[in-house]
Amino acid sequence: MNRREALYAMSTVGAASVVSAAGAARAQESQTQESQTYVLVHGAWHGGWCWARVADRLRAAGHRVFTPTLTGLGDRAHLTAPNVGLATFVEDVVSTIEMEDLSDVVLVGHSFGGAVIGGVADAEPNRIRRLVFLDSFVLQSGQSPFSLLPPEMVEARRASAIKTTGVCGETLAMPPPPPSVFGVTDAKDAAWVASRLRPHPIKSYEDTLNLKRPLGAGRPKTYIACTNPNYRANAPLRRWVQAEPDWTYLELATGHDAMILAPNALTEMLMRE
Repeated sequence: MNRREALYAMSTVGAASVVSAAGAARAQESQTQESQTYVLVHGAWHGGWCWARVADRLRAAGHRVFTPTLTGLGDRAHLTAPNVGLATFVEDVVSTIEMEDLSDVVLVGHSFGGAVIGGVADAEPNRIRRLVFLDSFVLQSGQSPFSLLPPEMVEARRASAIKTTGVCGETLAMPPPPPSVFGVTDAKDAAWVASRLRPHPIKSYEDTLNLKRPLGAGRPKTYIACTNPNYRANAPLRRWVQAEPDWTYLELATGHDAMILAPNALTEMLMRE
């Protein structure tokens, strides 16, 4: 696929409010189009809960939506264990796709979730329609999430690690940062997010992603960069994606947690792309 670059300057004012008249019209129009299946994968410290606003809008437009929570996070925090790592998370999503017998999936990964969806596409290429990396990691085979972060950030995250207890004993995990790190500054939203963030297993950042196929397994790949403000850790990846001829690069003028900050704009982008 030829590279396409499109820049979207979408305001986040009122992003968490009721769908705009224009957005509602587009959603209604999409109901007459082919229904799609979306699997939305959250990032570090989050859970499937973070996709609620986008999932509601996609379902209202007639699409099927699944928001799996990765082992040891969200409502599955009690399942944390010393062996929970990147491969565990890939299997979490693969299992959702297989158990629900999903096909032609639009697979979306936010932040750390980009590392996960790369492994999922490698494991189940025939079930994937396209991949969307939302302000996320893009791991090549043999890379780990830590290998893509600045050394000082890796050192800080290792130093902050704490022990959390689950059904299988203690797990070394990184405590969640404040919601403002993800661009969430509204008091009500920040309280909602902070109450749901959970420590993230550090092993999943140390593990390497080992692929049998080229990244994406030949499926179309889109990168959506959140630019207001930019998430510093992802800056080199954005530059790399923009130089790749087989990627679509888009921008969304919102903070890192776009599914919370700009659900209308993000939903419209996912349906349009």
